Amino acid sequence: MPFSSLKKRISDRNYSTSFGQVVKINATVVTATGLKVSISDMVKIVSNDKNQETMGMVTEIDGETFFITPFSFVEGFCSGDKVFLDQTGLNIPVGDSLLGRVVDPFMRPIDGKGVINTSKLAPIIKSPIAAMKRGMIDEVFSVGVKSIDGLLTCGKGQKLGIFAGSGVGKSTLMGMIVRGSDAPIKVVALIGERGREVPEFIEKNLGGNLENTVIVVATSDDSPLMRKYGAFAAMSVAEFFKDQGLDVLFIMDSVTRFAMAQREIGLALGEPPTSKGYPPSSLTLLPQLMERAGKEEGKGSITAFFTVLIEGDDMSDPIADQSRSILDGHIVLSRELTDFGIYPPIHILNSASRVMNDIISPEHFRAVIKFRRLYTLLKENEVLIRIGAYAKGSDYELDEAINKKEEMERFMSQGSTFQSPFDEGLEILLKLMAPASL
Repeated sequence: MPFSSLKKRISDRNYSTSFGQVVKINATVVTATGLKVSISDMVKIVSNDKNQETMGMVTEIDGETFFITPFSFVEGFCSGDKVFLDQTGLNIPVGDSLLGRVVDPFMRPIDGKGVINTSKLAPIIKSPIAAMKRGMIDEVFSVGVKSIDGLLTCGKGQKLGIFAGSGVGKSTLMGMIVRGSDAPIKVVALIGERGREVPEFIEKNLGGNLENTVIVVATSDDSPLMRKYGAFAAMSVAEFFKDQGLDVLFIMDSVTRFAMAQREIGLALGEPPTSKGYPPSSLTLLPQLMERAGKEEGKGSITAFFTVLIEGDDMSDPIADQSRSILDGHIVLSRELTDFGIYPPIHILNSASRVMNDIISPEHFRAVIKFRRLYTLLKENEVLIRIGAYAKGSDYELDEAINKKEEMERFMSQGSTFQSPFDEGLEILLKLMAPASL
């Protein structure tokens, strides 16, 4: 056997005999001793009796004792099992071969399409883009949804939140954005959702088309650590393509499940609960993920949409409130609009894009302001109009709003399979908001 081949085989294996030992286990944390470790080190727990193993992360150290949060469930492990330090660290394989595939947070395929061959490793945890290296957001990013492109225009490198209660249409809107956007690369992170929703999202919302798309999945039955780092792993994949100078669409569903995973980890480690039981680490974790999206000088951009589940349609929810303060805009979905048959049910008056004014034309901006004003007048006087108490001719602007009500609602509505080019949607908006003829 050639010496170089033998050397490679030896280097690929870990012959170290250093190992620690499990001294205590509960449902979420494994306590061990006997190894010199650091916070965030990756370890492998190997059962002595049942020939099983699992990966975990060191999340707390107390003297010679360290605490491991496992990536899977701990049934079958016991005191005395061995703990080995994993020298590769918290890295995942990335590459062009991920496109068109459905993977778990470790980039292992779960779509039954065979092995993914990648040669490059990328760290899951990275620092966000440095403030002075961020590029100016000065280009429109079209998503193919009239109401967003026209009234909540987003730019390349912007971070937006989609806020909604359960069953209002987040997944449908996500599918519309993935299909309709003009990004060459799309990364979708499905974090903490039901396993049934994964094939449904691919077949129903994406039409089974995963071209130039990577889907990273950590379902609700995965461990909290898998759900937490599934989001970071998906962002690392997006960063790999951004560093090649590409514009990437990143969509994550949902931030709330991601924060809940950190809540489980934090409470198990003894963190004090704050509002709604979330420990402080749940809130500090959000900017660590969200700020990694954006536009970087000399490289590409990551335009990100993060869905936030609002429990009981309460926008003062701590996760919703914290997310809204970090993001560059928010799209609020209204249950009331679904009752009127308006889909996607985007509540224009409660939604905002913080960079829109910098990337649209003055003519476009005037049309948006007028649309919001007319729609506000309709909402304020809705009861009067319905009971017939408003006399036509009393208010010129309100008369115009009443006359254009159906066309405005038609502009806000769009079929889930229909894609609206940006220029076409803008033309419809400008025509609709043109001065009314006397």
